[in-house]
Amino acid sequence: MIVPAGVVGQAWRGGGRQARLARLLSARDVLVEPLTDAGARAAGVLCGTAGTTDVIDATVVLTARRFHATVISSDRDDLEVLDPTLRVVDC
Repeated sequence: MIVPAGVVGQAWRGGGRQARLARLLSARDVLVEPLTDAGARAAGVLCGTAGTTDVIDATVVLTARRFHATVISSDRDDLEVLDPTLRVVDC
């Protein structure tokens, strides 16, 4: 499982209520993909091209493209604006 670092930031609030999320993120088969300068710029370009503003959604799309991955999300509509061919499983 690959989780873009920005997605962690959107979900993380700290404290004991996040124990399950903390366990998931520290699992051996989970990669938290860092947001680099190049990745941030690419996300900005994708947002500009699609006419959107959510850089985190753009990083999700770019990460899925890079790893040929399916996305699990409750934001299908927002993601499909960025890439209508994206494979999304609703949660």
